[in-house]
Amino acid sequence: SNIPFARIMSTIEHRNLRFVILDCPTSNTLPIYLEELKLRGVTDVVRLCEPTYEKGVLQAAGIQVHDWPFKDGGVPPSSILHAFLSLCDERFNGLTHPPKDYKEGTGPVIAVHCVAGLGRAPVLVTAALVEAGMAPLDAVEFVRRRRRGALNTIQLNWIDSYK
Repeated sequence: SNIPFARIMSTIEHRNLRFVILDCPTSNTLPIYLEELKLRGVTDVVRLCEPTYEKGVLQAAGIQVHDWPFKDGGVPPSSILHAFLSLCDERFNGLTHPPKDYKEGTGPVIAVHCVAGLGRAPVLVTAALVEAGMAPLDAVEFVRRRRRGALNTIQLNWIDSYK
């Protein structure tokens, strides 16, 4: 089965911040997703919905899985927001300032998914971009250009008043 990954996985890169937003794999599609995640250099998968696959499959491939579910269509509770931002800070070797010797397009990649990859996943990635110094509405535009249909009104308002 050939999945058009260009449509399913959206790459969002800004300086040393490297994300992939995707929809939710199932047990059946996980092996195909895993190949693609490995090709893209993904080190971590952040799962924001209820589990639909066995995370041991990813862990066996050296990919860490972080389960931080929150309400569909909602905004992240501060505990999840902070956990996500500290993961970003750690993996990307600095969220607000890229490392001095950073080379564009290198380093770890964090994959983030909810069910459709249109609400919860983009809202966290957008927050990370704002943390990295992007203006909230620029960050929204940046993500939406790469992930059509991302973010609902509640999420937009939250991002807008984020900083």
